[in-house]
Amino acid sequence: MRTAIEYERHNAEVRQVWEAYHRGQPTRVPMILGINPRYTAFDHPANPRRLGFAQYFGDPECMLTRQLEHLAWVRLNVPQDLEMGLPEQGWEVYVDFLNSYEAGWFGCPLHYFAGEVPDTLPLLQDESAKRSLLEKGVPDPFGGGLMARNWAFYEYFKRRQEEGFTYLGKPIARVSPAGLGTDGPVTVACNLRGAAEFLADLAGDPEYASQLLALITEATLARIRAYRQHLGQPLKTTGCGFADDAIQSLSVGMYEAQVLSFHRQLIAGLSEPGANAIHLCGDATRFFPFLRDELNIRSFDTGFPVDFSWMREALGPEIEIRGGPSVMFLGSATPAQVRVEVQRILASGITQGGRFILREGNNLPPDVGLDPLWAMYNAVREYGRY
Repeated sequence: MRTAIEYERHNAEVRQVWEAYHRGQPTRVPMILGINPRYTAFDHPANPRRLGFAQYFGDPECMLTRQLEHLAWVRLNVPQDLEMGLPEQGWEVYVDFLNSYEAGWFGCPLHYFAGEVPDTLPLLQDESAKRSLLEKGVPDPFGGGLMARNWAFYEYFKRRQEEGFTYLGKPIARVSPAGLGTDGPVTVACNLRGAAEFLADLAGDPEYASQLLALITEATLARIRAYRQHLGQPLKTTGCGFADDAIQSLSVGMYEAQVLSFHRQLIAGLSEPGANAIHLCGDATRFFPFLRDELNIRSFDTGFPVDFSWMREALGPEIEIRGGPSVMFLGSATPAQVRVEVQRILASGITQGGRFILREGNNLPPDVGLDPLWAMYNAVREYGRY
């Protein structure tokens, strides 16, 4: 059941929820949602001009205005424990090439699929070409592949900000480029080489696989550090957050032998010692205790399938876990079914220690309506209290 939103009251509650959570004295489980402009793409009401991804990726004004339409609709309609209503300080916009930016930087061509988000096509799939990137080395962080467009779009957004551009009466408060994070070296390697080909390399040509992972890791560090320096940010932060969804295809033993050292290199190159975080979609929970111990991962952002009871027991009460109903479930379930599922998750033992954040698993697709999200939010406000 949807609820009329009193934005000021909602935002005051949100501040209280997060202040208590960060003090280590949570009053209830917070809820967030993973949402990007694909959620309001195609024929969604927040896309009145029916702009497609080719326009969104191809023209900075289209990206800026389509993104603002999306952000405004989400803020005004989608319940979660974030500030709702028009932004008090102004809009935070960003250059958005979804999950294509890293492979596109290395030179993979973009492809626009009908009714889907864009993706890159493998560059190294042919055996005769698989070593070509090893010979080229690290791409130019600012001019290589898709990153040339990234910085052109960033400068356009900054100009619009300086010109006093407003949307719904609010200015642009912050602009960010793409490329300050990473989807992880194994995931990028699968994008560059093809998933089946790279996984076969790990087993049949481990020397090449290691060389490609080394190049990707070196390049990722060079890019992120160059961007931080350009933007006046610290070259190292306390703790590091990253992703690498493709490791779900490996055994823990293969990960330890062939990938762990590159994750260590990423963390060491981007952060001072501290608590680290990782996002892993899919069936990856078998890695969690190992990652906790080897990489000091203190926050796990999950996809599905996950066993919440097992995770809390395996990881302990002090580890933050983020997760919840799968997006496939949310796309087909009734609000009553969503309510039951949230209640089941919260009763699993996952809230022990007060370090659980409810979210969808993982990243809302366009077919999830508002009613399941309201059911999810109302349920966590009722059943998620400590």
